[in-house]
Amino acid sequence: MDTIKPVFTAVATATGGRNGHTQSDDSMVSVDLSVPKAMGGPGKPNTATPEHLFAAGYAACFGGALDFVAKQHKKDASKATVICAVSIGPRDGGGFGLAVKMNVEDNTLPQADLAALVNEAHEKICPYSHATRGNVPVELEVKGS
Repeated sequence: MDTIKPVFTAVATATGGRNGHTQSDDSMVSVDLSVPKAMGGPGKPNTATPEHLFAAGYAACFGGALDFVAKQHKKDASKATVICAVSIGPRDGGGFGLAVKMNVEDNTLPQADLAALVNEAHEKICPYSHATRGNVPVELEVKGS
């Protein structure tokens, strides 16, 4: 396992699990949670799930990693759109697991260039990609010009 030298730490507290509330210590994130109807829960309006939060974080982080890699190659991916879909379901071995589908689009970059940048961001830079590797299947779809 790699070690890091922390430069920033985010802290959040959840109360009540999937039917509760989660909030960051600086109150930048404050979300009521409920289990979606598809999972047998109430699916309360205006609530989120941990999967929503993970998808939003991964999409934003991946976009930043892509922009970082593009700049290293003297390209601009700052206008790329990253759509991250996080699914949850029962695992063959018991319990629950996640799966991720990441769609990256940027019509300002040729398909081959964007695909190479996305691959490099996924393999070398994005900490969410490092965290999921070997634990969560991540499918990448790329659409350039």
